[in-house]
Amino acid sequence: MKVLYVDDDRINTLLFTETCRMAGRIEVRTADSGAEALERVRDWAPELAVIDLHLPDTLGYALLPALRAALAAPALRAFLCTADDGAEVGEAARAAGFAGCWTKPVDLATVVAELSRRPGDEGAR
Repeated sequence: MKVLYVDDDRINTLLFTETCRMAGRIEVRTADSGAEALERVRDWAPELAVIDLHLPDTLGYALLPALRAALAAPALRAFLCTADDGAEVGEAARAAGFAGCWTKPVDLATVVAELSRRPGDEGAR
């Protein structure tokens, strides 16, 4: 599975990429801004995106539709990741088209379980 991880916090990026590496079968590319994420997808199409809410140049809510448009993939599955209160952000994330919202620090077992699901799987959020 190809995953784009967008977060300006290098420690979060390292934890995420190492978790995916240990899980196996997950190719991760990273970006630390919305502009860099859009550059990454010029020649590489992720199957899933994990996007931080607060990026230096945009909000995750705005980046998701821009990525979908750049990829011509309106159904690109994505998760919002934030240090904000998950109860407050979760509903807005789903309304913005995200499959779910993970609060930081993310539960690594949840990440691996969610990444291994395919759209339409029983219990997918």
